[in-house]
Amino acid sequence: MKITFDREKFQQAFQTAAMVAPSRSPKPILQNVKLDATEKSAILMATDMEIGVRIEVEGIEVEQPGSIVLPVARFGSILKEVRDEKLSVQREESRTVVQAQHSKFTLSSEDPDEFPTVQGFAETKYHEVSARVFKELIRRTLFATDTESGRYALGGVLLELGENSITAVATDGRRLAKMEGPATQVEGHGQTDAMTIVPSRAMQLIERSLTDLEATVQIASRTNDVLVKVGPATIYARLVEGRFPKWRDVLPEKRDAAHIEMSVGPAFAALRQAAIVTSDESRGIDFTFGNGSMILSSNTAEVGDSRVEIPIPFDGDPVEITMDHRFVADFYKVLGSENNFTLNIQNAESAALFSTDDNYDYVVMPLARDR
Repeated sequence: MKITFDREKFQQAFQTAAMVAPSRSPKPILQNVKLDATEKSAILMATDMEIGVRIEVEGIEVEQPGSIVLPVARFGSILKEVRDEKLSVQREESRTVVQAQHSKFTLSSEDPDEFPTVQGFAETKYHEVSARVFKELIRRTLFATDTESGRYALGGVLLELGENSITAVATDGRRLAKMEGPATQVEGHGQTDAMTIVPSRAMQLIERSLTDLEATVQIASRTNDVLVKVGPATIYARLVEGRFPKWRDVLPEKRDAAHIEMSVGPAFAALRQAAIVTSDESRGIDFTFGNGSMILSSNTAEVGDSRVEIPIPFDGDPVEITMDHRFVADFYKVLGSENNFTLNIQNAESAALFSTDDNYDYVVMPLARDR
């Protein structure tokens, strides 16, 4: 096979595919990205057998159709270091020859026939959601997944697909993020008996692929896996095993809570100040609301203490709670300084509920005040 391509366009697609290829594997062939080139199309593929991606690449001239596997590290370095606008790649028996205007590289190459099949999107039943909405759902929930404990069901984002909605939920057991957005059901597509828990790494890949926010995303949830079509890319992921917690039971009741309207900018600034004297061992900050102000205070042995006060539109009875400042900061970061939110809080022993008017809820469990 022999092709000539636009280096920048090819590099973008190759980098996305390379995210899936494992750096180490008992199957060395997986440490490559496969390229299938026909007279009509060119497709890059990568997989680690749990997650796979197929990307149709534009700007390729196919002189001789065929297949080739490209080593991620070395071929990726060529794309990065060679600045020519056009490059050509040719397979010669067990070698890959990469030709630029003033440079030439010859790499050893494995047999493309040994590369496993990566599924494409051929589903007739699926959900459609706008790329803008889906990207925001991922961005506002992915950070709350469990990356440390090994509780598999918490190592991904739960997707619930309704008749006209999509809900994303993530939790690590100490905080929970949930967001709902509009979606369209096609041909009666719905949930299977298995929960659609998409691995965090697959969600990262999907979010990175959502570059055209005006596009439409197609999501097909099946018994053991999920397929997501994002423009020229199709992403496959084996679902995370296990039972996701009954997340609706975690959401606190708003009825008996104090409702405190706040703006992210001033609240985040105060939090950063109060957090100056915290440490890895002492992450809790005391939040006190009442009499028209919010007071943040922290005390850490051998470090010092802090007290930060800002005005807020809340004159109800004083209410206090202690929270991990990192969890609160994560919420502020995904919203942005210009946004407003409502903090629903009952007492020091009950979870705090942060809510926005675009169907985003974030729950933080309290810390003991005598920590």
